Amino acid sequence: MSTDPGTLHAVAVRLREAERTGVPVAPVRDELAEGGIEAAYAVQVLNTEHALAQGRRVVGRKIGLTSKAVQLQLGVDSPDFGTLFADMALCDGDEIPLSGVLQPKVEAEVAFVLGRDLAQSRPGPAEVIAATEFVLPAIEIVGSRIEKWNIRMLDTVADNASSGLFVVGNEPRRLRHVDLRNCGMVMERAGEQVSIGSGAACLGHPLNAVVWLARKMSELGQPLRAGDVVMSGALGPMVAVTGGEVFEVRIDGLGSVRIAFGR
Repeated sequence: MSTDPGTLHAVAVRLREAERTGVPVAPVRDELAEGGIEAAYAVQVLNTEHALAQGRRVVGRKIGLTSKAVQLQLGVDSPDFGTLFADMALCDGDEIPLSGVLQPKVEAEVAFVLGRDLAQSRPGPAEVIAATEFVLPAIEIVGSRIEKWNIRMLDTVADNASSGLFVVGNEPRRLRHVDLRNCGMVMERAGEQVSIGSGAACLGHPLNAVVWLARKMSELGQPLRAGDVVMSGALGPMVAVTGGEVFEVRIDGLGSVRIAFGR
């Protein structure tokens, strides 16, 4: 990585300030271009370390860019990941202020909750299946500290994979009881359908995304652990939030989950 450490620090601080003030900043990709994806993840690590120093607690990871169409749009050929903190987790049916996430959008996902560590070198699908305690329907409230969502790969990676908040359902299902590849998803806003999709939209199968993440985290020496929540990626198009809205997601075999926004 050839990006100057001072530049990495400055970008990290700028993204934190955008979060604190609620004022998005210009894209950061040009400043990180020399160091590429490694520099973008280095910024993410700096802000994760800052969050931990402030007393926040890691509870899992999120996977982004699992749609082939979005990968094509951003000119990449693999997903990315970010960190989930305990204070990002919401309860099914919660209402949050519109200002709770910067430039919020919502997307439907499957959340995997691990019952065993995945510390093996290059974990395989069978090992991920064995380690999964249960799965849940989930809504990720994504957000961007980059103005007008003008992002490319380096921007979103540096910005903790455009993370915001997340909410999961409260009726866990075992993997063997759900067909995650073919499960249909419908998202409604006040009863109106606004997004549809299926498990196949997430790298062909949500399990594929979790296997990718398990291998990546093992390579980085930060393996997924028992109790981790893994947001596996979008099952359909994300939807912008304007406030005063209620979103409900239903996923075949998994049930439903809901989130409401104030104005």
